[in-house]
Amino acid sequence: MADQWKETARSILSSHFLLGALEPGVLDDLLGYGRFRTFARGEVIFRKGDPGDSLLAVIFGKIRISTLSADGQEIVLNVLGPGDVFGEIAFLDGKARTAEASALEDTGLLVLERSGFFPFVTANPEVAMRLLEVLCERLRWVSDNYEDVIFLDLPARLAKRVLRLAERFGTPGEGGTRVAFRLSQQELGHMTGVTREAVNKVLRTWEEQGIVSIERASLTVRAAERLALIAQSE
Repeated sequence: MADQWKETARSILSSHFLLGALEPGVLDDLLGYGRFRTFARGEVIFRKGDPGDSLLAVIFGKIRISTLSADGQEIVLNVLGPGDVFGEIAFLDGKARTAEASALEDTGLLVLERSGFFPFVTANPEVAMRLLEVLCERLRWVSDNYEDVIFLDLPARLAKRVLRLAERFGTPGEGGTRVAFRLSQQELGHMTGVTREAVNKVLRTWEEQGIVSIERASLTVRAAERLALIAQSE
């Protein structure tokens, strides 16, 4: 089992936009510091405020990153899939987690403990540089989302979210790109900072216009070009 998950992890992480640039031997050494953990759908991986004692990479499944606003409203910050790395902020500075992570479906993670991993980073400075690039990429992502909330109206924000989900998790087919996992309209609302009812109203309008189609556990983007035009509007 250990060899099997390491082989899967090696295959997935070798295609990561940053970790894939590591020499094969360095990547294998990196995996030697990790352990494999599974989480059932809905299970919390860590909560906001927990110790930042590990860096995690998704091997299979999907992860939801969320936080709570001052008035107790949940905000879904991101959805991650195979190959994505998360938990890097608290991992690097050793402070508390800044958000909550939970499994959207049955999920397997590579877990790199901070205590054992840092000596490896010291011996392999190129790994430290890759982690800094991961962190910078995350900061750019946060900045882009902040600008979306300030400058874009709801249809544009929702269009960008749906297009990102389709690009990251969609399966192209004859009728369009199908995003087939359980992300409710309530959670889409959390991702865009509005109510489920507001999201439902926009999605129903798009469905009537032939831009998307909605099923119980999936959403299909049927007219990506039109959705992209909506995403560009301000």
